[in-house]
Amino acid sequence: MVHLGLAYVAAKKPMSSFAQMLRYGVVGLASNALGYVLYIGLTALGMAPKLAMSLLYMVGVLQTFVFNKSWTFRYSGQGRSAFRRHVLLYAVGYGVNLLLMAVLVDTLRWPHQWVMAGLVVLMAAFFFVGQKFWVFRQPSAAKLGG
Repeated sequence: MVHLGLAYVAAKKPMSSFAQMLRYGVVGLASNALGYVLYIGLTALGMAPKLAMSLLYMVGVLQTFVFNKSWTFRYSGQGRSAFRRHVLLYAVGYGVNLLLMAVLVDTLRWPHQWVMAGLVVLMAAFFFVGQKFWVFRQPSAAKLGG
């Protein structure tokens, strides 16, 4: 139990990094699989690859915030602050995605389908580290008054 003012709150046992990675993987695989299928569909219908990536990226930012906040990292801190950090992290990731799409697809003429598939893997690692240690960092026991 952790004393917070007059009330006692049962402290949850921290989830291991391995368990968080597994949960993050489930959220990420589901989100990226659906996003990739939609990306291939939108580009097959004639949408430009960078526009399709951009639209689906925004949907993914919102969806992953909800699932990773509540399920993957069990975050109990300030939601608005975490959301701002989450959006900033994903804005940086978007910039990296867009830059690499421009260089690898537009300049080097690599197939956009393979570039996007590789970016999904690269960015998954980047976002896990950013979310675990920055976006959804848990307050220390000292900050809770313990």
